[in-house]
Amino acid sequence: MSRKGFSILPGPVLARRTTMGLGGAALVEIRVEDPLCLDDLPDALRNLGGRVETLGGGSNIIAADGELPLTLISVAGKEIRVESEARGRVAVRAEAGARLPALLNALAKAGLSGLEGLSGIPGSVGGALAMNAGSYGVEVWSAVTSVQVFTLGRGTLEMYPEDFAFGYRNCALKTGGPFLITAASFSLATTESGAVRARMREIMLRKRATQPVGEKSAGCVFKNPAGASAGKLLDEAGLKGKGLGGMSYSELHANFMINNGHGTSDEALELLELGRDAVWARHGIRLENEVRIWP
Repeated sequence: MSRKGFSILPGPVLARRTTMGLGGAALVEIRVEDPLCLDDLPDALRNLGGRVETLGGGSNIIAADGELPLTLISVAGKEIRVESEARGRVAVRAEAGARLPALLNALAKAGLSGLEGLSGIPGSVGGALAMNAGSYGVEVWSAVTSVQVFTLGRGTLEMYPEDFAFGYRNCALKTGGPFLITAASFSLATTESGAVRARMREIMLRKRATQPVGEKSAGCVFKNPAGASAGKLLDEAGLKGKGLGGMSYSELHANFMINNGHGTSDEALELLELGRDAVWARHGIRLENEVRIWP
């Protein structure tokens, strides 16, 4: 079913749309095709019911099995384009549906530096912004100059970093309320393409040596507590390599849970709680989820 600016599609099976490969079917998926024509979207959301969630590249999610009371919103646009250059910096515009690795590859090809630390992070540009993704001392918002946002109360408008409040792996509008990022503009420094690619290769080699890159994983499952490493706490509590059915904590990095090919959501959630309880028992620290649990 098509509406002006978006289409309503049958609910996807999340096992096919998440990096962990887990999850049942949502109610529907709303695919945003024209962010400037979303006047009918609020009414559609009310009529469809279900909890509204944004689906990007499907990372950082553990979705339950079975029929899920979720209405998912995704952004169809994947365009990445270089827009202008001034005083040694270049403006790049990326639609939220573009994959973050595709953006980094485009920047490397153009010799644009500033986001290399995000190499190896899966997911979409919109998801990375919504989660305030960071790695190796770089956060995605550090290069953002503006974002195109849809809000239920104000429609689609251009907003700026100062309009948001940022936390560890999250961001929120200072004015409150739900929002959907549909595109973002970045400012990057010009340099040699080879230097950008070399830095990206260096980071990827380090990640492959210490993280289960390429496995069915949602990324880090717990947030790092203040002054501590969740991975180290889990390792010291005996969770590295710990398995339950088809799920296990990685042998490389205990804060990564992997689906060994036949895992279930129930096993993943039980193993998550086993890890939380083990760290509490050994260290007296209650780990908080970084991964999102649907529903």
